[in-house]
Amino acid sequence: MLRFFIFGVLIASTGKPVNGTCNVEMSPPKVMVKFGDSFTANCTSLYSEIAGIGWESTYGGIGLQSGISTLPFKIDVVKDWDIQPICYVTLPDGDQCLEPLPVTVYQIPESVSIAQPLSAGPMVEGKQYHIQCNIVNVAPASLLSVYWHKGDKIISHETFKESAQSPVSKSSILNLTAQRDDDGSQIWCEAKLNLGPGELNHPAMQSKSHEMAVLYPPGFINPEMETVELPDRKNVTLYCNATGNPVPVYSWDVPQAVQEMSKKEDVNKPFLIPFFQLPGNYSCKASNTQGTRIKYFTVIEAPRDRTTLAAIIGVFVALGVLLFIGGALFVTRDGTFSCNQSKYLRGQPSGAV
Repeated sequence: MLRFFIFGVLIASTGKPVNGTCNVEMSPPKVMVKFGDSFTANCTSLYSEIAGIGWESTYGGIGLQSGISTLPFKIDVVKDWDIQPICYVTLPDGDQCLEPLPVTVYQIPESVSIAQPLSAGPMVEGKQYHIQCNIVNVAPASLLSVYWHKGDKIISHETFKESAQSPVSKSSILNLTAQRDDDGSQIWCEAKLNLGPGELNHPAMQSKSHEMAVLYPPGFINPEMETVELPDRKNVTLYCNATGNPVPVYSWDVPQAVQEMSKKEDVNKPFLIPFFQLPGNYSCKASNTQGTRIKYFTVIEAPRDRTTLAAIIGVFVALGVLLFIGGALFVTRDGTFSCNQSKYLRGQPSGAV
């Protein structure tokens, strides 16, 4: 509407309709200005000859100036959200052309914050939550970007289709399914106006960081089924370590013989050293308010070293063979040795003549 109004003003003042875009150069080509600040721009005609140059604006317009080809335009204090200054050039034949200067008036958010449910208590694994980031009084919202951070990662990014130039409040909703890995993670949102490169780019505004608390059932660090060998002359230790929130409590189910020998042993712990080492089936139960998991152990005798056993058997076999051969060579039928000395007489002392 403002542009059509200016067209009407120009027609009324010149009596001739304006042409299309002008052969002019704007410096800067577009303006980003914070509400309440000032800005200056120059319009330079690139025609070889003109009758005059001017600016039309609802704020500080400049009438037709002759004898120059460059005309500055300045606003000391920007008090409106929709500013459309237009540079116009009058040619020697009386025709006029015009060129608008794009001006964006912006305002960084007054505040950025996260609403419920993070402050309402722990989440539960597997459930979906809608977390809201509120951005208050930002302009223009069409240039707003909202980033969601969890730990050291950006997990979501949102922009907005908004035609209003004046400040509005916007909300970004993050749909999050709670996972056990989220427990203890920091989450926050940040809002940033995309003003383009240069000094005008302000740092993103961040909400307060929230630590996520997620309740989840126990999960074992090691596989849920293990086979354990009884070591030679050593005690076996069964490990049932589990993660969970709240911290799991433990109970053990052991063979009856081991149970009788271990009545005084504390079994509410994540590991078990049976007082009486026996093969068999053992199990451990890890429980918290979110659920229960069971881990199974099969305890077996360790296989013996077949090489050592074979060596021992070999020694005994060899000794038996030697005794057999010795008996065959040196023992007579009446049970005496056949390796007599030459002067030895049977039944007489060795010293008799």
